[in-house]
Amino acid sequence: MGTTTDKRTDDATTDQPTKDATAKEATAADATTKGEPTKGATAEETTAEKRTDEPPAEGGTTAAADTAAADDATDDATATDDTADEADTPEEPAPSAAAGAGAVVAAGLGLASVTGTWLGTLLAERQTVLGQIKLQSGKVTDQIGAVYGTPWHTTALVNGVFAVLAMLVAAVVLTGRRPTWVRAVAWGGLALGLLGLLISAGMYLDLFASLPSLPKAPGGGA
Repeated sequence: MGTTTDKRTDDATTDQPTKDATAKEATAADATTKGEPTKGATAEETTAEKRTDEPPAEGGTTAAADTAAADDATDDATATDDTADEADTPEEPAPSAAAGAGAVVAAGLGLASVTGTWLGTLLAERQTVLGQIKLQSGKVTDQIGAVYGTPWHTTALVNGVFAVLAMLVAAVVLTGRRPTWVRAVAWGGLALGLLGLLISAGMYLDLFASLPSLPKAPGGGA
């Protein structure tokens, strides 16, 4: 009996290390499968596995961050440039009905001073009638001056008044900030007013043509 018990004990002692070794091998195999280094692995293998399992180097992340930061800086610079351009561009003033009407009136007065008006024609005809009346009554002796010269000068005076009015209205419109089209029309009225004033001055001073004169009667006539 004692011998049999000793044998069983020896067998159990012999089998125990075998089972332990088998369990250790199974644990090592599982650890290798899961990517964990075994206890018996060398330091180089463990280091290699750690390097394999480690995430990419920080250099790639840093480069991506630098690229994103550069893109953001470029967008900010573009937005800043757009804002600066908008700030440098003068804002178009709001259109005003009075300013637009004044510009149109100035242009109309300037055109009238160049082409003439019905008022100038009416006053010239009146002066012609008055000249004829004076000739018939014997109050004047210069027939050409009374019938032709005075109406001509009257027309020049009326056109000159329209020219001055056109220049004054245009100058008032151009004093403030106006939309582009208002300023353009006002400048056109000012130019026409100046041209009409020069034409009126030439007409009144007989610069374009002198007054006609009657031929002298031949001497020694019957």
